[in-house]
Amino acid sequence: MQYTTVANEILAGVGGKSNINSVVHCATRLRFKLKDTSRADAQALKNNPGVIMVVESGGQFQVVIGNHVGEVYQALLQQAGLSDGDEDKAQPSSQKESLFSHAIDLISGIFTPLLGVLAASGIIKGFLALSVVCGWLQPTSGSYMILFAASDSLFYFLPLILGYTAGKKFGSNPFISMAIGGALVHPLMLTAFNAAALPGASTLYFLGIPITFINYTSSVIPIILATWVSSRLEKGLNQVLPSSIKNFLTPLLCLVMTVPATFLLIGPLATWLSQLLASGFQLIYLAAPPIAGAVLAGFWQICVIFGLHWGFVPLMMNNLSVMGNDVMLALVLPGVMGQVGATLGVLLRTRDAKMKVLSGSAFTAGIFGITEPAVYGVTLPLKKPFIFGCIGGAIGGAIIGFSQTQVYSFGLPSIFTFAQMIPSTGINASVWGGIIGTLVALLFATISTFLFGLPAPVAVAEMDNTPPSPPINNNHHDLGEVVFSPMSGELLPLSQVSDSTFASGLLGAGIAIIPSLGRVVSPVNGVVASLFKTHHAIGIESDSGAEILIHVGIDTVKLDGKYFTAHVKAGDRVNVGDLLLEFDCAAITGAGYDLTTPIIISNSEDYQDVLCAKGTSITEQATLLTVIR
Repeated sequence: MQYTTVANEILAGVGGKSNINSVVHCATRLRFKLKDTSRADAQALKNNPGVIMVVESGGQFQVVIGNHVGEVYQALLQQAGLSDGDEDKAQPSSQKESLFSHAIDLISGIFTPLLGVLAASGIIKGFLALSVVCGWLQPTSGSYMILFAASDSLFYFLPLILGYTAGKKFGSNPFISMAIGGALVHPLMLTAFNAAALPGASTLYFLGIPITFINYTSSVIPIILATWVSSRLEKGLNQVLPSSIKNFLTPLLCLVMTVPATFLLIGPLATWLSQLLASGFQLIYLAAPPIAGAVLAGFWQICVIFGLHWGFVPLMMNNLSVMGNDVMLALVLPGVMGQVGATLGVLLRTRDAKMKVLSGSAFTAGIFGITEPAVYGVTLPLKKPFIFGCIGGAIGGAIIGFSQTQVYSFGLPSIFTFAQMIPSTGINASVWGGIIGTLVALLFATISTFLFGLPAPVAVAEMDNTPPSPPINNNHHDLGEVVFSPMSGELLPLSQVSDSTFASGLLGAGIAIIPSLGRVVSPVNGVVASLFKTHHAIGIESDSGAEILIHVGIDTVKLDGKYFTAHVKAGDRVNVGDLLLEFDCAAITGAGYDLTTPIIISNSEDYQDVLCAKGTSITEQATLLTVIR
């Protein structure tokens, strides 16, 4: 039910099913391709407790969810009546995409479904390399062979699997492109390839045209190009063939025409392009490895924020396919661990219980390669820790570049990448360089953040919560800007709210009230920034810039506005004490909902501190919060 509610709210926030061209998900975010981005309400989604961040980049409208993205994605498909991988081609997007944006969308659409199993396969490969070096397993043992088959199957049959995902992305029959990929790695073709490599081997022909046999196992570009050709052919055939025969004749003609074309032309051309890309990158990298490492690692998390890191994935996999190793994945590892170190510095330094919980969970996710919770929840809002993480990543990347560290299997840049750095000959200086560079990035970011990353705590006396003397002409207190209580009731620390999104402080610092009366008044002089259509939550921006979110009850969005009455609308000017909302306390609690109301400073990262009222209860218009710049 929780995921269904979030999915419905996201569906409304992106403009409804009719505005969705396609949607996929990666490790932490939903990636929408919308027909009209102006119909999406990014601000409402950012205010949603189930959403960490909204990013518009690379031609995609990206909604960052966190580790539960898979569950939300499935609920979204169910609520919208979509199937996994659906793409509406009937009504193309009204937004003109740049070539770069289209490329990012294409790459992420093809590789996103494989991300989890790619990472898992790479981790197993790294573990096997470590096991051989440490003498835990022998390559001739049955245990090694079974685990090796588990780790290598995806990469060995990669053309077949990419044929499926590319077919889905290009809007064609994915089973046709799977068959094309299967032909590329068919045992008969591999036998012919091995035979062609022998001295004195005779040339084989297809209809008089000589065949160039290439080993396409683990290849990336040939099958993607072949799938694109097949998709264009399939769409053309479906338009001209009678419906009574096209179901079998279209696949027949696609296979008969595309498979030979792939072996005779597309495959050799794509292989040449693959080798050219790999050689080009190597040329740039070898010109100045430390500089290449510093730039790539230092800017890696910025690319992740905007979803542009997907552009590097085919290059990494292409390097592994062509050269058997890749330096790019090794170079970005310190960029990841720099943010992990910055998060650790916050965890060690902060005295805020909510921030400790948030940074602790983000640190754990980060060491396994998922940095979005750390970046969006901890380092980026605090600004300096994010910068220290990037600087630490650049220093570590320079060290790894100087050491010319490589990886020998694909996976998420994480703690497991160390095992993937081990060559078949065993641990060498390049492996130690990779470990040292990563640790330097982590330690630099940790220490810098601990010493300089957080604002100094503000020592103030305990606040009182006596009502102000009317009339009120401003929202200021000699300690800082005052936010008055929007309701009367029992005070509750935010950390004790039953909703973990509020309790963790992810949405900002603040406090909660269990209301004794069913009314909400304005806590500041300002403007109504947002009013949820269900009227259970309202956002106010004060004249001094404080953004206050008042969320009446937990999960009360499910009431769909029942028992709530709004007395203002978005854009209205309000003063302290003006009536904003009314609600029926008895009816809401009778329906089984918790009335605990979080009052959050949404932009608390812009302030040095947010001070909360003391005591167990508070009256309407008493001093509730003080924000210190």
